[in-house]
Amino acid sequence: LITHYTGGLQGWPVVFKRAVDIVVSATLILLLLPLLVLTAIAIRLTSKGPAMFVQKRLGLNKRHFGIFKFRTMVIDAEKRQKEIEHLNEVSGPVFKIKNDPRITSLGGFLRKTSIDELPQLFNVLKGDMSLVGPRPLPIRDYQGFNEDWQRRRFSVRPGITCLWQIGGRSSISFEKWMELDLQYIDKWSLALDLEILVKTIPAVLRGSGAA
Repeated sequence: LITHYTGGLQGWPVVFKRAVDIVVSATLILLLLPLLVLTAIAIRLTSKGPAMFVQKRLGLNKRHFGIFKFRTMVIDAEKRQKEIEHLNEVSGPVFKIKNDPRITSLGGFLRKTSIDELPQLFNVLKGDMSLVGPRPLPIRDYQGFNEDWQRRRFSVRPGITCLWQIGGRSSISFEKWMELDLQYIDKWSLALDLEILVKTIPAVLRGSGAA
């Protein structure tokens, strides 16, 4: 019998991590409420469709949940993806291209500044996500996994930011991305979460790897 040890994700530190998630996400939602409202209005004024986009993602133990994002693409973006699959610029099962023709006029700015990710604070408050953890993947991307070790990333609650987020995001290969997720799980501590949160701020300001 071989047992994989996945780091310190147990005991009181996990309870404290969840408490921090609740307090910080609730506080940020209140502080950023004017920005959230203005962004929603701007999206409705500049493109056809709703301000919010909800997509099914895989969370802890592969549980499906709806991730909240500000809509940055045209309303039929998911249907049109098959038409541009050949333009994929990253390795592995994920799909990302820098100049995606489906992105709206405002969407590029929202992605570059990561404002489109702010609604995920509600996912954190609900318990679907954490502030820090492996990024939740779309069901389509998970179906392309071909290595069992990659699936170990689903043993923890997904997060808004992670080692991949501060390390370059879309400029990092899929294999390296998965390795960073497992590195986070194996070396997890409250101090590591704090370090990632602090480093996320300059990473977002630089807009490095945003796509």
